[in-house]
Amino acid sequence: QVQPVESGGGLVEAGGSLTLSCVVSGSVGSAAIMAWYRQSKGKQRELVAELGRFGEIRFVDSVKGRFTLSGDKAAGTLTLQMNNLKPEDTAVYYCSVRTGYTTPPSWGQGTQVTVSS
Repeated sequence: QVQPVESGGGLVEAGGSLTLSCVVSGSVGSAAIMAWYRQSKGKQRELVAELGRFGEIRFVDSVKGRFTLSGDKAAGTLTLQMNNLKPEDTAVYYCSVRTGYTTPPSWGQGTQVTVSS
């Protein structure tokens, strides 16, 4: 059983930056899939960035060129660096970990990111 814990959210002006951190308790494993999702009011939760089973990284189109993702599965950490933030990035951001391809994800409690215009 793994449990992600997020930190680093906050209030920032448009154009600013924030760094979100996720620390996972328990053994993640090298084949784990680690990801950041976000959910804004009235919308479905969406994938923002993912560190795949083989280390591949992908982003949702709306954040490409602005966000970077780094992670260390052995250490159980995942970091989302968010630059040039926009008001539409406002959401609760969640860290997700799947220890296997068919394993249901474990979710953190979420961290609020608010970008003012």
